[in-house]
Parts: sequence; structure tokens; C-alpha cells
Amino acid sequence: MATIDEPLYPIAVLIDELKNEDIQLRLNSIRKLSTIARALGEERTRKELIPFLSENNDDDEVLIAMAEELGVFIPYIGGVEHANVLLPPLETLCTVEETCVRDKAVESLCRIGVQIREQDLVEYFIPLVKRLAAGEWFTARVSSCGLFHIAYPSAPETLKTELRAIYSQLCQDDMPMVRRSAATNLGKFAGTIEPAHLKTDIMSIFEDLTQDDQDSVRLLAVEGCAALGKLLEPQDCVAHILPVIVNFSQDKSWRVRYMVANQLYELCEAVGPELTSSDLVPAYVRLLCDNEAEVRIAAAGKVTKFCRILNPELAIQRIIPCVKELSTDSSQHVRSALASVIMGMAPILGKDATIEQLLPIFLSLLKDEFPDVRLNIISKLDQVNQVIGIDLLSQSLLPAIVELAEDRHWRVRLAIIEYVPLLASQLGVGFFDDKLGALCMQWLKDKVYSIRDAAANNVKRLAEEFGPDWAMQHIVPQVLDMINNPHYLYRMTILHAISLLAPVMGSEITCSTLLPVVVNTSKDRVPNIKFNVAKVLQSLIPIVDQSGCHFELEYLLFIPLDNDGRIIDAAASTLQVVDKTIRPCLVELSEDPDVDVRFFATQALQSSDQVMMST
Repeated sequence: MATIDEPLYPIAVLIDELKNEDIQLRLNSIRKLSTIARALGEERTRKELIPFLSENNDDDEVLIAMAEELGVFIPYIGGVEHANVLLPPLETLCTVEETCVRDKAVESLCRIGVQIREQDLVEYFIPLVKRLAAGEWFTARVSSCGLFHIAYPSAPETLKTELRAIYSQLCQDDMPMVRRSAATNLGKFAGTIEPAHLKTDIMSIFEDLTQDDQDSVRLLAVEGCAALGKLLEPQDCVAHILPVIVNFSQDKSWRVRYMVANQLYELCEAVGPELTSSDLVPAYVRLLCDNEAEVRIAAAGKVTKFCRILNPELAIQRIIPCVKELSTDSSQHVRSALASVIMGMAPILGKDATIEQLLPIFLSLLKDEFPDVRLNIISKLDQVNQVIGIDLLSQSLLPAIVELAEDRHWRVRLAIIEYVPLLASQLGVGFFDDKLGALCMQWLKDKVYSIRDAAANNVKRLAEEFGPDWAMQHIVPQVLDMINNPHYLYRMTILHAISLLAPVMGSEITCSTLLPVVVNTSKDRVPNIKFNVAKVLQSLIPIVDQSGCHFELEYLLFIPLDNDGRIIDAAASTLQVVDKTIRPCLVELSEDPDVDVRFFATQALQSSDQVMMST
């Protein structure tokens, strides 16, 4: 929608473009309808522009844009007292063949319907709904189903009776598309109906839909189960909704059973935990053991949510045996769906049941041949750790995790890397050094860039976790040793790791240990390495620009020190490091034959100039 202060001078052009042969020009003009309306004024918009739009039979893309614009057009026609003039063009759009156009027109009609005055609703909106519902072409009847929940609340009692009867007829329409639309919108319509009529009229309509011969209609009726269940009294829900759910779970169409598996948790909330245990658990078990993999996928994905409603004993008795079967299912997608949620069952079942019942399943899935299954287990390990503790986790699952660190699928290795800092914080320094330290260095030389990048970030997070002293002993020397690797891509990874480690290690270690390595690497023969050196040096300047540096290198002996080797003048030391160490290196790189090296070196030099001026 155009803004209010948009210039009005191109109005004539926009109006001409509404009739242009070029679809892009027509589309542009339709999207500027508000601009045209402001230029014409409210009265001319109502009398000239809206009738013109009512006769507009354009391409679908233009009609969608027009339907969207008309939904927010009330301010440009004089306010809600004239809102009824917007109904004719939208009514026309509700009858076109393209579904997207009809849906957008219905959406705009609903938006106008909630703003329109009650007298106009009775005089104009409800007759529109009735005309669409009686339309000769099925598209009009499909669109009408989405408007009843707007028309009904403000209608007089006689009209309410008529609207309920019309909706009932739509639910029995000859065209499956109309019945599908009626089933889709039944929940919204039911939410506006008085409780007395809800139990009679609406439940009668609902029962007809649940027995429809088209599975596409029945599966939409499944969605209505949850919506209606929340509207009905508990005893009515048990009488009308529960039998339908149980029957649907055994429906001949797998699509209907799939929809039940997707919606069952919401249905359980509607009927309550007691009836869930007695009536819905058998239905859910059937879905978990269904012949169709798609149904088992949907059911497996809800297993943790479903178990939350049950007491742990019932879950162990009825659900866990099915879960064990699913963990070895012939479909990799079923196993993947199970792996994505099964870790969440640990807090529900408690420590003892997790150790006895779930740990064997976890280990089985961790060794699955399909990488997504392993990945889904790895990413949720922290949920199990909270229940069984790190000691048992390390004994039972860590060997499998270490094995996965060398998995042939790089996404699995990536998931392991991202989990390592959390694992390290839980295991402690000693255990980490023994089991995982070597792996972290190995990942820095992985063949996949994403792994190397994640490994560099992992090194930084470990240094933050265990502190600079530990990192100086266990990480920094090993990382710096790799700077001489024959492969330039690995040398680039080390430069990246140095830039990440520097802020964690502090200015003293950066100046004494990291900076000389970076400066020496500037002599590398590969231009990519050299311009990365320039970028790293630029990132090190703010870190060097801190007081308290302590240097032990002959390379920097010109810095004024006291008898203990501490800097006498911190500001002077910063200038010395930048001016005597970093700048000469960057100046040399700025004269390199390679254009990229010169660009990044010049950029870094400008940064160093700013530091020297501020210091």
C-alpha cells in the first residue's frame, strides 16, 4: 500500500498503465491503486475506479495484487460507511478459477467484514455470502465457505438459521472441492455458533464429513476434531469426537491415518489424560505400527509429546516397545523422525528408565547407517545428560560420539564439533584432554571448509571455557605448529584460528606468541595467505592497543621495559608494536604484485593509522 505523502503527479500514467498490454506495467499500477484513489478523491474512487476494477478481467498475478489492495482500501473510499462498495469487485474475484486469487479475495472480504457496520453486514455482506454459496460454478461455493464465520455472529436469528442450513448443504455438495472447503472452515464457523446449535446442527454436519467417500474430505475433518473438541463440553467431546478419532486411526486411507497421527496430540488435549490413557493409547500404538511409512513417520515425530500426557509406567509399558521397533524400522525417514524427538523422552521417563530402556536405543541410532539419524541424536545429547549425568553419558555414549567425529558425512562431523564445547564443559579438563583434545586439532585439517571453520571457532570456545593458561599449554602450540602445513588452505585456517584466539588470549600472549607467527607468514608465496595475513593484522591492532603487554621476544626488545620485563609506558608500547612490527609488514604487503593483497594491506594500514592517531 502506498504511503500517504507519495507524490501524485504520475496519476495519469498509472491510470493508463491499468490498460497497458505489458503485464508488469499493469501490475505496477495495481500496486499503486491507493495513489490513484487519493488523486481521484473518495467520491470519484467509489463511482469510477471501483466499478472499473469490478470489470477488470486480467492475468492471475494482477488479480491477486488487486484483491490484496482492496482489502485495505476502506480509508480511500470514505471510511466504513462506504465499505460496501468494495464488495462487488471482491465477489467477482471469489469466482475465478485460480485458487490463489480466490483465497486472497476471501482474505480481503474477511478483513472488510470485521470492520463493516452491522446494518451493512446484514444488507450487503450476508447476501454476498448467500449468492456465492448458491453459485452455479463450484469456485463461488468454495469461496463462500470461508466467509460464514464473519457473517454469522452479527446476523439476526432468522438469518443465522438460514446460514447454518446453507453451510450444511455445502457440506453435502456434489463437488468434492466444495466439501473440502467446508471441512477446512468448519472449525472457524463452529467457533461462532451458540452451544445449543453446536451440539445439534454442527455435529450433524461434522458426522457427514467424517463419513465422506472422498479421503481428501475425511482427512480435513480430522483437523475439525481438535477444533470442535475444544468447543464442546467434556461429555459431548467423549460422545461425539472420541469415536471419530478411533475410527479415523483405522481408516482405509493412509492419508487420513497420517493426518490423525499429526493431530493426535491436540486431540488428546481435547479429551483429557484419562481418556487418552484408556482410548487413545491403543489408537496411537496402531499408528506407530502402521503399514505405511508416512504414517509411522508422523506418529514417531509425536512420541515425546504423546508420552508427556501419559504417566511414565504406561509409556514404558505401551509406547517403549513400539519405539524399540521403530529404531530398527526399514525406512530411514522413520528412524530419523524418531531420532529427532526420542532424546526428549529422557526427562519424562526419569533416570532409571532412561538407562534401562532408552540408552540401548540411543546407541543403536548413533550407529545408524543414515547420517541424518546420527545427526538428530547428537544434536539433542544435552537432554539426556541432564537426566543420567555426565559420568554415565561418557561411559555409554562417548565412545560412539568419538567414532562419529571421523564420520564420512561432513554434516555429522560438524554436529559433533558444535557439541564439543558443551561436552568439554561437562566432562572437565582432564577427561577432555584424554579423549577429545586430539580430535579438535585433527578437524583443523579436514577436507571440508565448513568443518575447518567450525574447528577454528571450536578452538576459541575451548580457550574461553578452560582459560588462557590451559589454552597456552594445550592448544596454542599445536595450532601454531600447523602454520607450516604444505597445503595453503590449512595455513589459512590457522590464520583464522589465530584471529579468533587473540581476543581470548589477551594482549600479552598475542604480542609475544601469536603476532610473530602472523608476521612471518606474510612471506608466504600464496597471495590468498598474504591478504589473509593483512586481515588478521588489522584484527590484532585493537588487541595490541591495550596496556599491560609483557614481551619476551628479542624481536620486540626496543619496547621500554622495567627490571621485571613489564612495559614502562603502555601508550608508547602500543605505538612501538604497531609502528615497528605491524606497519612494516603491512607496508611490504601493500607493494605486493597481487591486487587483492595490496587492497587488504592498504585497508589495514588505514586502520593502524587511526590507532596511532588516537594513541
